[in-house]
Formats: sequence, structure tokens, C-alpha cells
Amino acid sequence: MFKVTGSGAADCEGFTRRSFVQAGVLGLSGLTLPQFLARRAMAAGSAAPPANDGTNVILMWMSGGPGHHETWDPKPKAVSQFRGPFGAISTSVPGVQFGEMIPESAKVMDQLAILRSVRHFSGDHTKGNHWMLTGFEGPDFNKPDNTIQRRPSIGSAVAALRGSNVKGMPAYAAAPHLRGGTDNLFHYATYLGGSANPFVINSNPNSADYRVRDLSLPGSLTHARINDRRTLLATFDDLQRRAESQVQNLDENYQAAFNLLTNPSVRDAFDISAEPAALRDAYGRHEFGQSALLARRLIERGVTFVTVNTQPWDHHGTANRYATAEGAKLLLPPFDRALAALVRDLIDRGLYQKTLVVAMGEFGRTPRMNEAAGRDHWGHAFSVLMGGGKLPRGIVVGASDERGAYVTDRPFSPEDVAATIYQHLGIDGRQVAFRDRAGRPFYLVESGEPIRDFNAV
Repeated sequence: MFKVTGSGAADCEGFTRRSFVQAGVLGLSGLTLPQFLARRAMAAGSAAPPANDGTNVILMWMSGGPGHHETWDPKPKAVSQFRGPFGAISTSVPGVQFGEMIPESAKVMDQLAILRSVRHFSGDHTKGNHWMLTGFEGPDFNKPDNTIQRRPSIGSAVAALRGSNVKGMPAYAAAPHLRGGTDNLFHYATYLGGSANPFVINSNPNSADYRVRDLSLPGSLTHARINDRRTLLATFDDLQRRAESQVQNLDENYQAAFNLLTNPSVRDAFDISAEPAALRDAYGRHEFGQSALLARRLIERGVTFVTVNTQPWDHHGTANRYATAEGAKLLLPPFDRALAALVRDLIDRGLYQKTLVVAMGEFGRTPRMNEAAGRDHWGHAFSVLMGGGKLPRGIVVGASDERGAYVTDRPFSPEDVAATIYQHLGIDGRQVAFRDRAGRPFYLVESGEPIRDFNAV
């Protein structure tokens, strides 16, 4: 069965009503929700959506490429230039070791599945980011089109196909932001339309002034005043309706924007201050921890896909980057605490069966340490962490060689990883295609397969 969805139509920047709103009728400083919600019908197209069973995904995106030697595939028996600056520790699964800097993750290994044999053969940040975030090879860093996204991100495809698990909530959100110094460019919807883009928090949940801009009203405005201005917009629409046939579609988008802005359930979902202090402490009072806690809060209230964007992991010691030991000591402890707390929290709340947790970057790091005490870019073998859903737990899948250089057992591609995520959400990527802006259909998954036959260690 071949399903085609999406038309790739141009956006609605030229509409008179939009210009009218931007000119100050709404008076909502920085209101971007209509852009985020626009053209939902265009993105969904005519394809029947997959059954909504309440499943969801939390992607902990480690832009820059975490070192697999320092995390989930240590090589304690290798000589020092390959082993690196850290040792290995036992986990809750006999025979499985993690790097010594992630002891909390080691304690919950019995709830995880580690893929140690992912590869795409590229050390290019731009290409690798696109590959892991979409399932498809991206542009070269040194080419003129190096910022052009070729395929929709996994999160955007999910937003277009599945929507949110609870009506009125965003389908796809990101915390605390989607910035980063390593070509962190490809989280978006491209030809699926703006409604499939992530709702980006753009605020640190650990900060005293944490505020979700698009869900907060300026001090001079009340919900009553918004409703008054909404009435004025309706009057304007009545004057324009016969002249502009597409105004009705815009009405629906602005209606959705108003609903998000005024919906107490939506505002509550982003209110991390409502969490008990002890739980916030368990995640860690830092950006990593509070963003992971916010992700749990969002999926619990109906968001289908949440990306937690962590700081750049490009630790090669040159070009003003951290050396491996320096970067690991700075970033791994908070990440480790946040990840383990997230897994425990999801289990405690009965959410782990519905939630797939994924932690990955765009590639791994070179097996040999360089002269700057760092590891360079490496796409020939790296690890991806998964947990939850229907995955078997406490297992390692695939293997790299004794130096962590090349895959020696059961290689997996980025498309296999993407297909596995889609499968958890009830999406068969080989049966769904989207049309790009030129009208050409592209399958969501072309050659990848869900990782079905996990083998225990």
C-alpha cells in the first residue's frame, strides 16, 4: 500500500490577515504559534493516520557526537591511546560495562538496550546530523547547500502523521532549544509544512526566569482583552472572506493558536515548578536535568515527540573544543543523572511501556586519541541508547572491535534506527511517502528495517 501525503505548498506569509495581525491588532509580542500551527491539513494530506495508541518518544539529542568509548562501549583492555582517559565500570547487567563517568546509567542498564554497531561511515557533522535526525544522508559541510534539509526530521514526520496524543497539545516539542555549535540544523519539517515543526521552548527550565514565550502574555494583556481583539479579527475576516478563499483555513490556525495560549492544560504542561522539589533534585538542578524532567511532563500530558537538546559533544581538543577528558567531566555527569532519573521516573509512573527513550548524536569518536588529547570525528562505529516501549531490556546489540574502530557484528544504519522509532509509534515507514516541493514522493523509510531480533548478551 502506497500512501502519499503533503503538497509542499508555499506558506501564507502574503495573506492580508497575517499582515494585519503583525501590524498590531493582536498586540501579542512575539506570538509565533500561528506559524507553528499553520496548514496542518496540508501536512496531513489524504493519508490515513496511524492508530493513536498513546505511544511517544523522548530523544536526547547529543549534537557533536559523544564518544562511545567514554559512554556505552568502553574498551578497558585496549592500550591507553585507544582506551582513553577513563576506565570501565560494571552495570546492573552482568558482563556489560559502561564508561566510568556514567555510573547512574550503569545502574539502570537492566532497563536499556544499547546498539553498539551503528555506522554511516562519515565524519562530517552536517552530513551526520541530517543522517541521524532524518534517517537519510545529508549535504556535505563544504558544499553550497550545506544548510538545506533534504528530508523531514523524524519528529516532524511523526507530528505530521500522528499529531499529538491529547487534543490541543503540540505534537512535537523541543527543550531547552535547538541551538548548537555543530551544524545542529535538521530538526525541522522542510516540505511537510510549518505545522510539523517543533514547538521550541527556547528557555532554560532550570533558570529562575524560565518562561515559555508563546504561552505567556505580556503584562498589559489579559485573556479578556485577547478575546476582545479576537472579535475584532473576526470582523476583519467577515470583510475579507469573499475576497480571500483561504481565510477560513487561517481562521482555524489562529483559533488553534488562541486555544494554546488560553488553555490552562497546555500552560500546566510546561510549568515545571509544579514538580516536587525532591524529584527536580533527582534529575539534577541543571539544564540537562530540568529539560529531561520537562520532557517527561510533556509526554505525560499528550505531546508525542520531545527532543531534549544537549550541549555540543565535539570533544577533539582542537579548534577551541574541549579535550576528551575535559568535555566528559563537564557534560557526562549531568547527562548521566538526567537520563537515569528519566528512566526511573517513567517506570514509577507506568509510562515506560508507552515511551521510547533514545540517546544519540550524529557519530562517534575516533578510536585513537589525537595529539590534543581528544578524539576526532568517526562514523564507522558508534553507539545509540534506547529504552522503554516494547524493546527487550538489559541487552547489548551488535559489537565493535577491540579498539572501537569498526563494526564486527550486526551493523545498523541511521535508517534502521529511524525505522525502529517509527515502529514504536505504529508507523510503517515503508508504507508512507510524502511529496516534496516538486511533487515527487519519497518514502519515509526506503531501505531501513526496524531492529526486531534483539539478542541478549
